[in-house]
Amino acid sequence: MTSTALSAATATAPAVSRRADRALWGLQILLALFYGVASAAPKLVAHSSATVTFDAIGWGDWLMYLTGVLELAGAVGLLVPRMVALAALGLVGVMLGAEVFTWVFLDGVNWATPLIAAALLGAVAYGRRRTLTVPRRH
Repeated sequence: MTSTALSAATATAPAVSRRADRALWGLQILLALFYGVASAAPKLVAHSSATVTFDAIGWGDWLMYLTGVLELAGAVGLLVPRMVALAALGLVGVMLGAEVFTWVFLDGVNWATPLIAAALLGAVAYGRRRTLTVPRRH
């Protein structure tokens, strides 16, 4: 999709109501706290709760640190108004990767967790889709 087509598609997206805006902000803050504190931090400090899972995958610590950095970046992005939709979409990608790894390497243990998180992130991305507009240069 070209930047002009993307601008045209998102420019027609309706603005959210005040109530929806508050609900989205609440969800964004909760997701940012979850991804920044509960998910990224243990990976970035190599806490045993994270290393056990990534050891089971068997790809080394680099994947754990990469995932932690992506989650932390997404958490910050969820709190920056112009980056919300992009951050949410990026985290959806991380969760889809987590779902694949859950089935391939972890025998489907806790398989619903990444899907629930992806659905919540998808709701944020959809609600904030107006932030995906590309500024027009004249």
